[in-house]
Amino acid sequence: MEKYESPLERFYHWEKTQPNKTFFRQAYQGQWLSVTWAQAGTEIRKMANYLKSLNLPEHSKIAIISKNSMHWIMSDLAIMMSGHISVPLYPTIPGDLIKYCLEHSETKVCFVGKLDNWKTQAHGIPDGVKVINFPMWSEYYDGYINWEDIMKNTEPLMENPIPNPDDLITIIYTSGTTGLPKGVLHRYGAIGFAAANAMKLLDNLSPADRFFSYLPLSHIAERMLVEMGSIYSGGTMSFAESLETFPMNLKETKPTVFLAVPRIWTKFQMGILAKMNQNKLDLLMRIPIVNNLIKKKIKEGLGLENAKYLLSGAAPLPVATTNWFDHIGFRIYEAYAMTENCAYSHLSLPNSRKVGSVGCSLPFNEVRFSEEGEIQVKSDAIMVGYYKEPEKTRETITEDGWLCTGDQGVEDNKGFLTITGRVKDIFKTDKGKYVAPAPIENELSKSTLIEQVCVVGANLPQTMALVVLSEEAKGKNKNEVDKELEELATSVNKGLEKHERMKKVVIMNEEWTVENNLLTPTLKVKRNILEKQKQDAYQNWYQQKESVVWE
Repeated sequence: MEKYESPLERFYHWEKTQPNKTFFRQAYQGQWLSVTWAQAGTEIRKMANYLKSLNLPEHSKIAIISKNSMHWIMSDLAIMMSGHISVPLYPTIPGDLIKYCLEHSETKVCFVGKLDNWKTQAHGIPDGVKVINFPMWSEYYDGYINWEDIMKNTEPLMENPIPNPDDLITIIYTSGTTGLPKGVLHRYGAIGFAAANAMKLLDNLSPADRFFSYLPLSHIAERMLVEMGSIYSGGTMSFAESLETFPMNLKETKPTVFLAVPRIWTKFQMGILAKMNQNKLDLLMRIPIVNNLIKKKIKEGLGLENAKYLLSGAAPLPVATTNWFDHIGFRIYEAYAMTENCAYSHLSLPNSRKVGSVGCSLPFNEVRFSEEGEIQVKSDAIMVGYYKEPEKTRETITEDGWLCTGDQGVEDNKGFLTITGRVKDIFKTDKGKYVAPAPIENELSKSTLIEQVCVVGANLPQTMALVVLSEEAKGKNKNEVDKELEELATSVNKGLEKHERMKKVVIMNEEWTVENNLLTPTLKVKRNILEKQKQDAYQNWYQQKESVVWE
C-alpha cells in the first residue's frame, strides 16, 4: 500500500512553512477571532502534552462533544499528537446516548464545548471520565478542567510524533436511521489515502482556499472535506457562530469550497424565490447581460461568488433542484459515500457531471453490484470494522473486503452512478408487491410546496406520501394547497406502476427535526421512527374520501 501523509504530518508542514498565515477564523459575539498556524500549534502542543501527562493507557479514547469551533479541530489534532483515539459525538446527542457511546468506547477524557443543552446532556458523562471544557463557552460549565488553565500551566510538546498508518485515528459513532449507533473504526492510513486522493482530484486547492464549517464535524463529510481539506491544502477554516448568524457569517467568509446537504440547497432556493418570484426570475434570466448581473447578485447575496466547488451530499439532490440552480449559474457537484469508507467513493466533477447521478467512482475505488442491486465498494478508505461488533462487521464487509453500502443503485455505460434507494426501505403492499420509496420521494420533492417527504405503504393496498409543507406552501390558502398537491400526485402517479401509485398525500402538522428525533444529524428522515409514530393513523387517513388529508 502506498504511504500517504497523515493529518499530523500535513499540519507540521504548514505550521513550519506558513506560521503567520491564518488557520482559523472563529465568529464570536459578532466579531471574527483569527488564529495563525503557529498560534494554533502552540495550543495544540500544550494540550497534547497535558493529555500525555495524564499517563493514560496507550491509544486511549478521548471524546469531543461540541458544535463546530476552532477548539474542536485543536482538540482533534492534540488527541492525534498525544497518541490517542478521538471519539467525536454529535452536539445534539441526548444524555443517554452520550452515556452509551462513552461507556461502549471506554472513553477516558471528554472535551465539551459549544452546546445548547448541556444541562440536559451532562448526566451522560460516566463516573471517572475527565471533562475538559473549551474556553469562550466556559460559563456553561462548572467543576470541569478549563482549557485556558491548561494553556497557562503546560509547556508545549516539542517533538513531532508521526503515527503508524495502521494505528487507529478515530471511532465515529454513526447517527443511524435505525437502532443504537455503531462505532466505525478508521486507521490513519485510510484517512490519509482518502484525503490525499481527493486533493489530487480537487487539484487547484491551495493555502489561498477558504472553507466554511457549519455542518457537524462529528460527521465524516464535514470532517473530510472541511477539516482535512484545510489541513491538507493549508487553507483557512471559518466557523459560523450560530444558526441566526449563519447567512451573515457565510457572506463574510466567501468560501472557495462549500458543502451543503439537499435541505440547505432547498432553503437557499426558497430564500431566493421569497425575494424574487419564479416568473420575474425567468423573465430576467431571458434578457442577455441582465441574466449575468442577476446570477452575480444572487451568488453575492449568499456569499458564494468565489466558490470553485459547490458540493452536495448525505442524501440525493432532486434533479429539479439541480436544474434550478444550474439555470441561475450554480454548478452543484454531488458526492456519494459513507462513514464506513471515509466519505471516499463517488463524486461529480467539472469535467465529469451528469445531473441526477452522484458522479463516477473515485480513483482506486472499485464498484460492484449484488443480485439485489446493492452497491458494494472496495478501497483503502474502508473501515477496520465496527468497534466490539464482529457480527455487524461481517454483515457489512465481505470476506474478500467489499463494503456493503445498503444502498441500491445503477451505473450507466460511462460509469455514472444513480442511487435508487435503500435496500431496507423497500416495503410490501398488502397485495405482496414491492415498492422502493426513494424514486417516488425524489419526484415529489421537485415541488416547491414540499419541504420533507416520506412515502409509506407497508400492508396498505397502495402507497401514501407523508409530507411537511415548505414556507411557500404555508403562505397559501388550504384549498390552493390541496388542489396543487392533488395535481402533483396525479402527475407523479402517471409514471408509476399501479401498486406504487399514491392513494393519499398526508400533510403533517409538525416539521421533522433532529430535536424531535425524526431526522438524523445529517437531515435524513428516520423512516422507522416516523412510521412507528404515525402508523396507527394510516387506516384512518386511507379511508378518508379526500385525496389530500391534513393530519
